[in-house]
Amino acid sequence: MSSGEHRGWTRRQVLGAGVAAAGLLTTGPARLLGGALREEEAGYGPFKVGLQSYSLRGYESDGKPDRAKALAVTRDLGLHHWEAFPAHVPVTEDEAAIKAMKSEFEAAGVHLGGYGVVALGKDERADRRIFEFAKAMGIAYISADPDPEGFALVDKLVDEYGIPVGIHNHGPGHRFALIDTIARAIKDHSPKIGCCIDTGHFLRSREDPVRAVEVFGDRIYGVHLKDVKDAETFTVLGRGDLRTDALLKALAGRKYSYNLALEYEEKPEDPVEDIKACLAALKKSVATLAAR
Repeated sequence: MSSGEHRGWTRRQVLGAGVAAAGLLTTGPARLLGGALREEEAGYGPFKVGLQSYSLRGYESDGKPDRAKALAVTRDLGLHHWEAFPAHVPVTEDEAAIKAMKSEFEAAGVHLGGYGVVALGKDERADRRIFEFAKAMGIAYISADPDPEGFALVDKLVDEYGIPVGIHNHGPGHRFALIDTIARAIKDHSPKIGCCIDTGHFLRSREDPVRAVEVFGDRIYGVHLKDVKDAETFTVLGRGDLRTDALLKALAGRKYSYNLALEYEEKPEDPVEDIKACLAALKKSVATLAAR
């Protein structure tokens, strides 16, 4: 389901990406974070690897998700990209609050590339408020659960703001659980409306996330990277049924450039050790790209 043709990465390009990872891609996070190359990001090849901050929702202060703690944990993990869970970064029109949040992210060395998952409906004022906030924060894409009857409004807003929307697949029983359902939903709409591929929820729906990459092509706006065993149990990356090597190859072949956001749903009270295991498995899969 692509609005344009892309050639796959050549072996030389992939090898070059692997070499660049030793000092990080100069067109990736290094540029976004002031030009300083970050050795701790080595090993992720051509991908902007980070977190869906929902993974860190369990760190709370006064009964609410603690953004400062979550950013500190992200930094300690050696990661510098977020798709922000809205409870970590609430939508606001307050310019001072927006400025303060941007300064907080800059100080933490975390680039806020994506935002969601949010509801989009038929209320233009409510939807426009989200897009205005995304624009002010410099967010590159929004992951969303749009009302099927509100697609005309989403068409209008993605084109007006230049911020694409990826429909998030929420798992079995949801209106956007299946690959072909999403493909039909976006078929006659703006190419800036696509899919935010949640690999775990596709596995729960007995769908192949690798096929999702092939179907949505350059209409992939966000990836939530997670693993599931037997269509029901969330687990550490590499211990479930996700074909991680094939997924990364497919994404690299499309020159996917948005966040590759690890989302770990288990142990919300302290997920760090499992997230580290996921990142180690991810690096092993990235290394297979250079070996091809």
